[in-house]
Amino acid sequence: MSARAAVDKIPDGACGISCGIGSNARCSILFWALRERYERSGSPKSLTWISVGGQGGRGRVPGTVEELGIEGLVTRYIAGHTETTKSMLHLAQAGRLELHTLPQGEMALALEAQGDGQHEVRSRTGIGTFLDPRVGRGSPVTLNARSQFSRADGEDLVYTLPPVTVAFINAPYADYDGNIYFRNAATITEDIEAARAVRCNGGLVIVAVSSLVERDEASIGIPTADVDIIVVNPRNEQTGSVLQRDYWPMFTAGANVDALEATAQLRFINRLLGITPRRTRVEQSLARLGAKTFVENVTPGATVNIGVGLAEEICFELYKSRARDRITFTTESGPYGGLPAPGIFFGAAINPERLESSAWMFHHYREYLDAAMLGFLQLDTDGNINLSKRGPGMLDYVGPGGAPSIIEGAKTVLFAGKWMQGAEVGVDGDRLRLDRPGKPKLVEHVDEITFNGKVGLNSGKRIFYITDLALLELTQQGLTLRAVMPGIDIKRDLLANSGARIHVPGDPAPATVPASVVSGEGFTIDWPEDVNERR
Repeated sequence: MSARAAVDKIPDGACGISCGIGSNARCSILFWALRERYERSGSPKSLTWISVGGQGGRGRVPGTVEELGIEGLVTRYIAGHTETTKSMLHLAQAGRLELHTLPQGEMALALEAQGDGQHEVRSRTGIGTFLDPRVGRGSPVTLNARSQFSRADGEDLVYTLPPVTVAFINAPYADYDGNIYFRNAATITEDIEAARAVRCNGGLVIVAVSSLVERDEASIGIPTADVDIIVVNPRNEQTGSVLQRDYWPMFTAGANVDALEATAQLRFINRLLGITPRRTRVEQSLARLGAKTFVENVTPGATVNIGVGLAEEICFELYKSRARDRITFTTESGPYGGLPAPGIFFGAAINPERLESSAWMFHHYREYLDAAMLGFLQLDTDGNINLSKRGPGMLDYVGPGGAPSIIEGAKTVLFAGKWMQGAEVGVDGDRLRLDRPGKPKLVEHVDEITFNGKVGLNSGKRIFYITDLALLELTQQGLTLRAVMPGIDIKRDLLANSGARIHVPGDPAPATVPASVVSGEGFTIDWPEDVNERR
């Protein structure tokens, strides 16, 4: 049926979920139809809406979950990543929306649990962070929140989601019997788990597809028994502005395009849109330092999760190196293998070996994740990281994304960020020069604990902090200085511009980062041939 007819079946007070991440598999036609119905009739009202991954457009891009951010339509929003959903944040700031955030992994697993008739997920994820009600507020972000979806129980946290009764899914194709196919998709995310959860809860599963195809029993992604309504939309997207009917092969399972050329194409689009930042020579130095730190501390054959921001740059340096053949890159949205896509295309991957669901990937991380590369907003004396709260206002709230779930599984964690915000750092050949200090991102206490350093260290993780000026490691002595960029003075440039206490060892003393890390000339990384791969 049409999108308008489909959304007419959604009742007041329903709990909906939309699948997809970033610009991948946006449920645009369903968002527009639901918004249009509400503006025309005032119904359905008082919805709870769930987005596991980030699905907003920063108030600038049409066709995202932000279409639902109008007063009265959605009154409770639950998401792993909130920063891009500006319309929802505006409602929350005005006291018109109850806002919650949870780690993406536990959200995906809670959906999976609902499909099995269960309603709780027990986990070590988030212990000692703001998600732990013994330390922070738990799931609520807004002060007016009446619900709580995280509770402590002994040594664990227990996560829940309200029963999901409506699912919005964007998939490539359906057959004439109503089966759904993910062939030529860029991501699967929570499609399978959302459909099963809604079916178990007696709700409504609405799938928008680009076209109908003949039945292929071997490649059915969602069986017709888990689908209620199919909307055929010839202008369905595979990814941002790319129609499914004209899909980009680079993002499909088993693709084999030139990954470096494809990355250049994606970076050009990101620069043209101006949504993601341009990278400077100093940030490129940080990326090389991160890649060097990775091969020195992670075993070849590693399975690795890549986050957004500067972590993407480290990943790219690794992919350009000879080390890449002994690394399996992944993202929490489900692509396994290949090169994670940058910027607005985050969540997809170039040349993925295969696509899995988000829940599958988080299960995989619990057992097999060797390393994770993530960003940070603040770092404190205890090694705690804030990557969820950019500032005091509701419009600055980022959310934890998948980071807490990813970190819980990772054996080695590399956080990447600048030493100061707004500092001016120059490059003199193979040396750096601090021209003007900025606001320190190393503080005595972070504004919000998204990662608890002591908990991570006591669980046996190795934890590194890669910055534009130096490399730190969390040890029993605290934040320990391991290496300094050439041209940077420890006392004048680092300690004088840090609110966090830093341990500067004497034996061995902090190393000077090789000049090639700054200049890029002759920079190479790889594991020694005699290093055994992880099996």
